[in-house]
Amino acid sequence: MQLRSMAAVAMVVFSLGLLLSPHTTSAHNITHILAKYPQFSTFNHYLTETHLAAEINSRETITVCAVDNAGMEELLSKHLSIYTIKNVISLHVLLDYFGAKKLHQITNGTALAATMFQATGSAPGSTGFVNITDLKGGKVGFGPAENHGTLPATFVKSVEEIPYNISVIQISTMLPSASAEAPTPEPSQMNLTSLMSAHGCRVFAETLLKSPAEKTFDENADGGLTVFCPGDDAMKNFMPKFKNLTADGKQSLLEYHGVPVYQSMASLKSNNGVMNTLATDGAKKYDFVVQNDGDTVTLKTKIVTAKITGTLIDEQPIAIFTINKVLMPKELFKASASADTPAPAPAPDADSPEPSKKKKKHKAPAAADTPADSPADGPSDDFADSTADDNSAFSYSAGPVVAGVLSMWFFFLLL
Repeated sequence: MQLRSMAAVAMVVFSLGLLLSPHTTSAHNITHILAKYPQFSTFNHYLTETHLAAEINSRETITVCAVDNAGMEELLSKHLSIYTIKNVISLHVLLDYFGAKKLHQITNGTALAATMFQATGSAPGSTGFVNITDLKGGKVGFGPAENHGTLPATFVKSVEEIPYNISVIQISTMLPSASAEAPTPEPSQMNLTSLMSAHGCRVFAETLLKSPAEKTFDENADGGLTVFCPGDDAMKNFMPKFKNLTADGKQSLLEYHGVPVYQSMASLKSNNGVMNTLATDGAKKYDFVVQNDGDTVTLKTKIVTAKITGTLIDEQPIAIFTINKVLMPKELFKASASADTPAPAPAPDADSPEPSKKKKKHKAPAAADTPADSPADGPSDDFADSTADDNSAFSYSAGPVVAGVLSMWFFFLLL
């Protein structure tokens, strides 16, 4: 009986250890996975060169259809630009999990899978989808949806699988796609304002065209540029304040929405901290803080907090993201009291006794000196100077909890 009790106690202690120990999760890294297989070295190299690796690593459910070095040589012999190569390879990244078992158990024998090429918005129609079909004799065929049922590639083997997270498989050859292989202009050759106008940032783009700030954006396009573009509704609501600024103030505010380096979405999601802008000039910092919480990225100034809501383009050396508010720098606007500040207490009745001591009022910090062109007080979003790290890698799994409960139940049965 004593041995049984001791065993039960030991099990409870072990289970409590599982219960209280943090459960960590580690993200996959596609380049580390493929680095173990020399036959995919060229494919792996171009995942890095095109920045697709970072995008793959930022997603939780994904399948990479890798092609060996011989298959990549066939692609490279076409002498495509790096931007077109990115489109071609992105067609080989499926936005769903397809392990070897699932490939041989496809419902109705065939499936259409969306790809990263489709997600970029560059694929016309349904050309960014891949047809996967379970064929006779245990084979599985792959082909771009635009090829009308033609399946030029077949499943070779599973390279590595992390169930329902990432599956890396080998297919026999590159998927031919006229849409993916179409010439792609370099981002720096694109008309940035036209791109913004066509995707919900027309007011910002038109305002930029009327300002000397447009030249500043263009001059930085080749070396690296990230633009945070307020949506049309946000910009329309802000225009009364914008019109009250001086010419220099207007230019600085527009340049405040540009960063003179390329920042991919993956980079923004993995880094917190202060970021300088095109308006930064010595003592005039014109900076803001980037914070991320999972897939949500926010930009915080002393005046307002904006959230990234979409991606117009994210290709070296240019990234353009849409945001839900206009960024307002403290150099141009005064911070107002928070909307969360409680209302003042009602005045005491005339018949009420005089309190023995007056309550000392909290003195608000003095407002920073602002230039004469500062408009009325800005929005009331609070902002803390210190940046909390909300991205802890620790989480608790239900498994240890269940183990602890069952073990304690077993312990009481033995007593």
